[in-house]
Amino acid sequence: MSEQQRENAWGLATRAIRTGHRRTAEGEHSEPIFTTSSFVFGSAAEAAARFSGDEPGNIYSRFTNPTVDIFQQRLAVMEGGASCVATASGMAAILATCMGLLQAGDHILSSRSIFGSTTMLFNNYLSRFGVETSYVPLTDIDAWRGAMRRETRLLFLETPSNPLTEIADISALAELAHTHGALLVVDNCFCTPALQRPLQLGADIVVHSATKYLDGQGRCVGGAVVGDGELVGEKVFGVLRTAGFTMSPFNAWVFLKGLETLQLRMRAHCENAAALARWLETQAAVERVHYPGLGSHPQAELCARQQRAAGGILSFRVCGGREAAWSLIDALELLSITANLGDTKSTVTHPASTTHGRLSAEQQQAAGIDQGLIRVAVGLEEIDDIRADLAQALARI
Repeated sequence: MSEQQRENAWGLATRAIRTGHRRTAEGEHSEPIFTTSSFVFGSAAEAAARFSGDEPGNIYSRFTNPTVDIFQQRLAVMEGGASCVATASGMAAILATCMGLLQAGDHILSSRSIFGSTTMLFNNYLSRFGVETSYVPLTDIDAWRGAMRRETRLLFLETPSNPLTEIADISALAELAHTHGALLVVDNCFCTPALQRPLQLGADIVVHSATKYLDGQGRCVGGAVVGDGELVGEKVFGVLRTAGFTMSPFNAWVFLKGLETLQLRMRAHCENAAALARWLETQAAVERVHYPGLGSHPQAELCARQQRAAGGILSFRVCGGREAAWSLIDALELLSITANLGDTKSTVTHPASTTHGRLSAEQQQAAGIDQGLIRVAVGLEEIDDIRADLAQALARI
């Protein structure tokens, strides 16, 4: 059995720990950090062969670095893709994807329920270069179908959505995209390959903010694009090589350490989030809880079919609008007030004034972002302590 065949036969947890590391002559057990900007060639001919692509190997750390390459190989095999391009941030991953695959006159069809910065990227920046974007409700397949155009090249979505945790039917949208000659791009940040593998469901490309669960402890910023050898390995990589949305070797090493515990952490995040969601549903000051692991969630059945578990993110709406939401957030003593998610520490944010604050009132309303809505990224603290902190804060409103 070849080394590649052996790695492909491993389970997810083993892949997350073992894939990609080729020990150096030093015999190190943990992956080394190659903190070098350039690499030495054995001859002028070897340098020419590397630059032309006739010979594989390291050239310059803007686009070839051994530590970054281990991360790319590892995430690719975990997602079930042939190629991965690591980037400086999650937004850089989305930009590199669009720049590599689109041109003036093309059309993006996107879910309304995406990260506010992604909406700004599509509306304020890609539009300058002749790429137009339309938005539809994430879960309405008829709306997606009706908004398709002849020039539609990308369908873009996050599932579960941020912050309402709506679930898209990836297989149905992949079929729609391919019927019209378009590509389906899925932001898998909330689930990671530990819970969901969009490529197996028909998606063409997966993007990640590695800053979130892939790291898992809020230490570094990074992103990734995963797909096949042509779309990602050539076209998206070509953008990175030239434009330099580069992940640093140190950050790649941190993300590698995060991948090693990803499956264990995601299981614990999901258990805590499910318990907290059930408890929040019983609280008088809470009008509604959004969590796909609840029977009350409109896509609970789809979630159970498409994901291995419901995830570590939930949101809930309190009575009293923004004043009540801010009062609750300010009263918290354990949970951290920060817009990041995927951390071992539980975090809380008010989406309407932070992550989605740059959207207009009309855009927020269309995306279902209410002023009384609070998002919680449930961490790995004791669930009793998380509940107690929210209980004392809810009591104050």
